[in-house]
Amino acid sequence: MAALNQKLGTKIVNILIFFFFVALAAISMTLYISWQLEGAGAAINDAGSARMRSYRIAYLLSQSTRENSDSEAIRANVLKEIGLFESTLRILEEGNPARPLFLPKEREVQEQMQLLHQEWTNRMKPLILEIMNSEKAAGQLTLITAYQPALLNFVSMVNHLVLMVEESNARNTALLRSFQISLVLLALIGTLVLIYLFFVMVIRPVTQLQDGIQRMAAADFSVHLPVRSKDEFGALTNGFNQMADRLKNLYGTLEDRVQEKTRSLENKNQELAILYEFAAFLNKPASVEDLCRGVLKKLMGVLAAQGGLVRLTAPNSHALHIIVHEGMSETFVQEETCLTLGECLCGETARDGTPVSWDLNFEAPRPLLQRCKRDGFQSISAIPIRSKTQIIGIFNLFFHEPQVFDSHEILLLETIGQHLGVAIENQRLVSREKEMAVSEERNLIAQELHDSIAQSLAFLNIQVQMLADSLHRGNAAEAMEGLAQIREGVQESYDVVRELLVHFRTRVEHADLASAITSALEKFEGQTGIKTSFRQSGSGAPLAPEYVIQLLHIIQEALSNVRKHAKATRVDVEMEQNEECRIVVADNGAGFDTGPKSGFVEEQHVGIKIMKERAHRIGAQLTIASAQGEGTRLSLTLVKQPKGTV
Repeated sequence: MAALNQKLGTKIVNILIFFFFVALAAISMTLYISWQLEGAGAAINDAGSARMRSYRIAYLLSQSTRENSDSEAIRANVLKEIGLFESTLRILEEGNPARPLFLPKEREVQEQMQLLHQEWTNRMKPLILEIMNSEKAAGQLTLITAYQPALLNFVSMVNHLVLMVEESNARNTALLRSFQISLVLLALIGTLVLIYLFFVMVIRPVTQLQDGIQRMAAADFSVHLPVRSKDEFGALTNGFNQMADRLKNLYGTLEDRVQEKTRSLENKNQELAILYEFAAFLNKPASVEDLCRGVLKKLMGVLAAQGGLVRLTAPNSHALHIIVHEGMSETFVQEETCLTLGECLCGETARDGTPVSWDLNFEAPRPLLQRCKRDGFQSISAIPIRSKTQIIGIFNLFFHEPQVFDSHEILLLETIGQHLGVAIENQRLVSREKEMAVSEERNLIAQELHDSIAQSLAFLNIQVQMLADSLHRGNAAEAMEGLAQIREGVQESYDVVRELLVHFRTRVEHADLASAITSALEKFEGQTGIKTSFRQSGSGAPLAPEYVIQLLHIIQEALSNVRKHAKATRVDVEMEQNEECRIVVADNGAGFDTGPKSGFVEEQHVGIKIMKERAHRIGAQLTIASAQGEGTRLSLTLVKQPKGTV
């Protein structure tokens, strides 16, 4: 049961770890047995060398009995061989893992080695030393004769030890082969077991899921797969079953959902159509009252309201005034013509900006709502009218039946209120802009009249007084001279008035500055007889009409100054319109000195001051260059030209 609760990865890792340790143990045993075989083989070799050294010692002892033999050399060789023999015995007893070399740990082998060591220590070595220490050759020969049977017995003991080690190696070799065969069987069985486990844990669940997916693709949502484990595939199977149940439920209710979505889309489309209709209406030019009345009528028609009104806040005031109303009694309108912010539901909506949809059948501590109930209304809605973040008013809808809007309908009404607020604010801005433009133009007209007609009239007034004085004194010549000056002043005033009328009546069609300049030059040349020329270059975008008008007035003022003061015979106008719009008006008149010593101050010349003001109004730069006898050159550059409509 615990294995079923394990994760798939844990199961696979545990199986692989198990097979790894089994294989590791088997391989370790084969390595250990191979190591034992190698050590025993080295022991057999050293035991064989011990047997050879025994015969070598016997041979050296036999050589010592001969005449003329070097007894000392033989004695040294015998002692050397004894040392080597004892070293071999010690290695056989203790072993040498570095080679490796060691005797098997079997009890019989160890006992045989102990007997061999005792035989050497107790019998063989004493006999060898006795033979070496004997001084007579006859005695040595007798001892050697007695040594030979002991040697044969000792060699047989060594042979028996070697035979026992060889038998042990044979058993280890058979065991090694058994382990190798076991490894082969383990590899075969392990492969089969792994294939089976992977089939059970991976392949079968994947195949099961694949079959379920194919059935589901064939619209068989009743498929339900059995859960055989609690691992990842079990979780996938559970998820698949839940998905199948969910899809079955969705498929069963698909038609209802489609109808619901269709209704939702229809509602959304209806809302978008309503918003589009209101936006299209509010984009048309109209007065504030017409905008409010049109929106109110459309809302009443769409929502089947029996009454409605629009209230706007007065500037710098906390009062709400009724601007338009539909379906409301005159008594109601008179009583609620003006409300303060926070008064009743409408005042609270205008103060807090929170829309309200209220059923009047519910009791509420608001006495003013009795007016609505008195007119037969059972429901009222108050929606704020916003312009950006500022509340500029509200609109109300009244119903004879209970009608409370939900959140989506309230949001739609709020959006319409925002559109209406933006339209009202734009209309107010347009009105203010027109008022400012008219006011500025009136100021310019007043300046021109003051600095031209008013000065001429003052001069004529003085001349009339002087004429009366001359007539009173009976000086006819002086009176005729004064009368001539009066006639000249009247003519000059007439010319100025006519020029002003021409300026103010000039219109610019389709923001075509070049055509307007050409027309102005033709009129100037016809009135004054001064030759004119106009040259245009560049391919910049057309300017907005308000900029064209200001530029044309500046050019007309420059031509007026040429007529009054320059005494010129020719005027050349150039216009270059690319990234910037640059206009140059140059004449060949008398000019004037603009140096620091001449006392020339531009602000004291009304015409130049007016041109500067007009240029500043549109963000243009105006420069005047002139010198005595070299004419005057006026340069006008519009650095940032606004793009007009093409």
